[in-house]
Amino acid sequence: MSDKIPLAGVIGSPVAHSKSPRLHNYWLATYGIAGHYVPMDVAQEDLREALRALPKLGFVGVNVTIPHKETVLGLADQVTDRAALIGAANTLIFRADGTIHADNTDGYGFVENLRQGAPGWTGKEGPAAVIGAGGAARAVVASLIEVGVTEIRIANRTKARAEALRAEFGPKIRVYDWVQAGNMIEGAATVVNTSSLGMVGKPEMRVPLDGLSKGAVVTDLVYTPLQTRLLREAEAAGCTVVDGLGMLLHQAAPGFERWFGVRPEVDEKTRAVVLGA
Repeated sequence: MSDKIPLAGVIGSPVAHSKSPRLHNYWLATYGIAGHYVPMDVAQEDLREALRALPKLGFVGVNVTIPHKETVLGLADQVTDRAALIGAANTLIFRADGTIHADNTDGYGFVENLRQGAPGWTGKEGPAAVIGAGGAARAVVASLIEVGVTEIRIANRTKARAEALRAEFGPKIRVYDWVQAGNMIEGAATVVNTSSLGMVGKPEMRVPLDGLSKGAVVTDLVYTPLQTRLLREAEAAGCTVVDGLGMLLHQAAPGFERWFGVRPEVDEKTRAVVLGA
């Protein structure tokens, strides 16, 4: 068994666009690990069968992306508390006995990215304003509560989704109408875009940004393009800006360590490799 080459990968549909293979294979080469990480396009109806077959093929785990992040919770044998709270998993560990352990490291990646990109940030500096209320927002909200943010303001184009987060995460959540998203930003110490607005191929984000406070930490989970309108205007307003690529890199590190036994470092070389520089 010790001679087996460990395999890992990312499951989604589509998955060809994923930067995860480039990232993990760079880490494997950097640390001299005899392993492989591959993209796998798996249809929803084939997911259960595929997950049960992978451990038998030598896979030690996989990342999970759209549209499977919620579905895998019902297919896993064990689910961490944070994955259950977020309602999705992005990291699966296949144990030696074939059982599947599901975790979510998106919130961890979000926080570590802010800590690296905005040294000194703790989350306790003041209210946080979150744009969007989808799956990414759930991970962000859970992590903000965990680090001690006392007030989290949320605005979403569909208000009911933001209200669902308030119902689930409690009184720290304040819901704003979408047309008040600009007002929500006023006085916020941390501003986060968790929506797809501003992403290549998606509508531009039209939220007024004149309420940004100088010195606030502003981050955008969108990383294509790396510098979104939100980040450009925030930087011009004197804010500390953190792009979304670091979240992708940091969320990957715990899974890599669980699968291959080495905690990889997220540094400028890592960023350059993933960006294709």
